[in-house]
Amino acid sequence: MSFTFEQKQSALWLVLGLALLVLLVLLGPVMTPFIAAAILAYALNPGVDLIASLRLGKFRVPRSLAVVLMMLLLLAAILALVLIVLPVLQTEIPMLRDQIPTFLTRLNNTLAPPLAELGIHVRLDGAGIKTLLTQQLSTSGDEIWRAMLASAKVGGIAVLGWLATLLLIPMVLFYLLLDWHPFLKKLEHMVPRRWAARTVAMAQEVDGLLAQYLRGQLLVMLILAAYYSVALTIAGFDVALPVGIVTGLLVFIPYLGFGIGLVLALIAAALQFTGLHGLVAVAIIYSIGQVLEGFFLTPRLVGERIGLHPLVVIFALLAFGQLFGFVGVLLALPASAILSVAFKHLRLHYLNSSFYNAQTNSPNNPNSHV
Repeated sequence: MSFTFEQKQSALWLVLGLALLVLLVLLGPVMTPFIAAAILAYALNPGVDLIASLRLGKFRVPRSLAVVLMMLLLLAAILALVLIVLPVLQTEIPMLRDQIPTFLTRLNNTLAPPLAELGIHVRLDGAGIKTLLTQQLSTSGDEIWRAMLASAKVGGIAVLGWLATLLLIPMVLFYLLLDWHPFLKKLEHMVPRRWAARTVAMAQEVDGLLAQYLRGQLLVMLILAAYYSVALTIAGFDVALPVGIVTGLLVFIPYLGFGIGLVLALIAAALQFTGLHGLVAVAIIYSIGQVLEGFFLTPRLVGERIGLHPLVVIFALLAFGQLFGFVGVLLALPASAILSVAFKHLRLHYLNSSFYNAQTNSPNNPNSHV
């Protein structure tokens, strides 16, 4: 069996493509800042194009200046979010420090009697916990210190890695935004010419779907920020507005945004209210918010905008989370939008194929030919 020159070329480039893919997988930790910067560049490029198209008389804004301005706007948005959270923490942390002894005393009065009936004699107030920690440190102090030193060493290396990544992302983002259109042109010219038109059409379709996804996700964030702020205000929370805004705006980060808002609300409830009604109010508000987001807002406002059925959205979130963990949940809907475009073209190819349209030669088939 002999292969033509074209087949040999196709096999060579296929092997090289697979080798490049394996290399990218092996370089996964190194690729993290580049992938993060590419995602940010995709989201910020329309703003850069808009600023770069502005004219002040005969003066046109250079693209490099537009990139710097857009990155400064992104930094300002991040700082604004931090400034929303910091007052809450500055208010709650001192109150929490003052309330911890009272909280531990209440906890001891509630749990100590039932535990004593079970034969477990332990004090859960401040003095009891201090005594327990002192005993543990005196009996296994060397092991604890060795474990702490080992954890500090590993944690220090991890912190340095995160700092390097955080410093590298803005640099990569600047150059990607500066050369975004030439970079896309180079990618387009690398596609084999016989596939170029179809590839460009699919990329434009994916771009439209991702734009719809970003708009839908932004709408979900604004609705949830308003919901949590209003609900916590009705429940009587003093920090309702900042906690509600933080919970809503961070909802695009699955679990983390919801978790941060929930923890802040629970701390506020424990500090502001003496009974359990504050904690019950938080449980009800955040349970309704989670159901509202997961089963109504995200499937309807995000899923329908990118052409996905609500059941497909729920399945995609669960499936990508199972396969790729936290990052999979974060990228589930954009990846599903891309896969939906590929599946649509694959389905059309299948329906037009001879494999699908071939007729059987059965005598019972009126369309068969004998």
